Amino acid sequence: MDLVLLVGRILFAAISIVSGSTVHLLKWREGISYARASNVPAPELLVPASSVIALGGGLLVAFGPWADLGALLLAAFVLPVAVGMHAFWKLANPMQRANQQVHFMKNVSLGGAALALFALFQQFGSEL
Repeated sequence: MDLVLLVGRILFAAISIVSGSTVHLLKWREGISYARASNVPAPELLVPASSVIALGGGLLVAFGPWADLGALLLAAFVLPVAVGMHAFWKLANPMQRANQQVHFMKNVSLGGAALALFALFQQFGSEL
């Protein structure tokens, strides 16, 4: 069962590790432009900060001794991003609206899973 848990933690964290290291860190200029187009305040500050939070949180969840902190960081990352970057309800174009709704729901689901992991780590410890 320990192997299944490790694989699950890695798979859950993979999206944050990949997006934090590539989309947010290596392609930060594009990230800032996208955030600016979505009317995110202070994108020059928030995009690089989000890369650290996503990457760090993902690594802590996948491998770290502070997996509970990692889970909380991931929830703190994806839930505001869902509302700020994927506000599908503001879009009139049906295709754009549907695309952003998928991203919104993905982030809300990841946030819910991160909060559930946080609660489990708090109850049973990081050796879970």
